[in-house]
Amino acid sequence: MIRLFLLLAGVFGLTGVALGAFAAHGLKSRLAPEMLAVFQTGVQYQMYHALALLAVALLSLHMPGRLLSAAGGLFAVGILLFSGSLYLLTLTGVGKLGIITPFGGVAFLAGWLCLVFAAWNLRG
Repeated sequence: MIRLFLLLAGVFGLTGVALGAFAAHGLKSRLAPEMLAVFQTGVQYQMYHALALLAVALLSLHMPGRLLSAAGGLFAVGILLFSGSLYLLTLTGVGKLGIITPFGGVAFLAGWLCLVFAAWNLRG
């Protein structure tokens, strides 16, 4: 799982930077300011959780367990659902895609909760 989480952290970090640059330079003149802000929110949360995936991978070296694996998986799913739905919403204008976003947010919250429980269960 460590390798998978490192790969995902790298891919999501790389695409987060690329999408942020795309928004700043390619979408600025094409989207209304409020839709550009929605896109940027997707980028921000993608980057936060790419770093969280990196932390999960590194933590897994010292304290492997199901809770950390669950946290990493939930962060990845959250990026796809939360950020992905915001990207699609802004680029397509299909407002119904916004119904997916809260599911990604719940995945993020569940991932952080898994980290809380992993810390709680530490001995020492």
